Amino acid sequence: MSKAQAIGKRGGSGYFKKILFFAIPLMITGILQSLYSAADLVVVGRFEGEVALAAVGSTGALTNLILGLFMGLSVGAGVCVAHSVGAKRYDDVEKTLHTAVATALMLGVFIGIVGFILAPQMLHVMDTPDDVIDMASLYVRIIFLGAPAAVLYNYCAAMLRAVGDSKRPLLFLAVSGLLNVALNVILVAGFHMGVAGVAIGTIASQFMSAVLIMTYMCRTQGYLNFSFKKLRIHKDKLSKILKIGIPSGVQGSLFSLSNVIIQSSINGFGSVVMSGSSAAANIENLYYVAYNAFYQGALTFVGQSVGAKRFGDIKKIILRSITIMMMFAVVLTGLGLIFRDQLLGLYLPDSTEALEAASVRFMIVVTTQFLCPIMEIGSGTLRGMGRSISSAIISLIGACLFRVVWISTVFEHFRTPECIYIVYPISWLLTAAVLYICAFFAVKKEMRHQYLHDRLK
Repeated sequence: MSKAQAIGKRGGSGYFKKILFFAIPLMITGILQSLYSAADLVVVGRFEGEVALAAVGSTGALTNLILGLFMGLSVGAGVCVAHSVGAKRYDDVEKTLHTAVATALMLGVFIGIVGFILAPQMLHVMDTPDDVIDMASLYVRIIFLGAPAAVLYNYCAAMLRAVGDSKRPLLFLAVSGLLNVALNVILVAGFHMGVAGVAIGTIASQFMSAVLIMTYMCRTQGYLNFSFKKLRIHKDKLSKILKIGIPSGVQGSLFSLSNVIIQSSINGFGSVVMSGSSAAANIENLYYVAYNAFYQGALTFVGQSVGAKRFGDIKKIILRSITIMMMFAVVLTGLGLIFRDQLLGLYLPDSTEALEAASVRFMIVVTTQFLCPIMEIGSGTLRGMGRSISSAIISLIGACLFRVVWISTVFEHFRTPECIYIVYPISWLLTAAVLYICAFFAVKKEMRHQYLHDRLK
């Protein structure tokens, strides 16, 4: 019996243990991924200086803006697989797998071309300072060359997680991440290639992770076995992937757009604040990817429960996810406060002013970061139920639009970095409240439909 089948058979009992054991490998995966990304900044900051650090750190919002739209479609693939596993329609899993891989390859190539061509123009739109623009453009262009591998890995990892396997993506990432760190040191410290060396190390690791996960899927047995002979797009599966994935992708992309606007406002304070903000934002990302494990857990277990018509389990999944997440949040936030100066000092060893700027963002955003996963669990619940459009609309209004309005109104009157940073926790809290209200009514509606269906049988 597979892990996914066992999850389906045991029903609603024991979700605390299921979510915990599912989330821990995902948390480690996310933290490792962020540490490898952080290694880019640490290496370039130590060996190339603050300007190079600002060039690399300030491009995250831009790359996420473009990649986020298409990465979101991987959520559609994962939810489709989870629904099929919960309903024990394993032929549908196989068709979804091959449709998703074909789609990922085509989208990855498209993203790489568009990003490579338009990177300099988009960085100009973001008001990237003149002393940073050339290095930032070089870095982003090389990063987009790895888009096909990055998209393919994320699609396959989403489908593995959808059947309850969160350990193998961790293994593949660990191996490829070590390659990234090694190449960073060799190319930047050894060959003095600067931001180009960091970017080359990143895309090399992305191709490594894509090769590893595809090799596993080609060799595994069962419904997640991949064969190039079966590679084709099944229209019905693509339609469902797009129906769930497009709202998620648009949401992710527009979230990044709001962050691009925020980054543009931060850029206006100069390279010192930019480098400080970049350092703090990388530590925030460690927290985000750790907490994101509970979003993935809600997405997976809610999706399987919907496929098995066990709508009553959804409330248990939400409560267990929030409870476990808050347990980790207390520990992680405490550690962050204790070691704040040491963590920020990794990125900014020689700049007192930049370190002070980083501390401002750290104390506002990191200490309230637990509000973000509470919001994300609500979003994952609606998305796992197939209500991706509702989740996207609520998140876009509550977080993205609210942030844009804040920058164009409140920030215009109080032009300080603190005024920019405070918008994050406020938007997380407002959006979470609306998401859970909608999730409550969505579950009640599904349970009523299921009750009427059972009565008519």
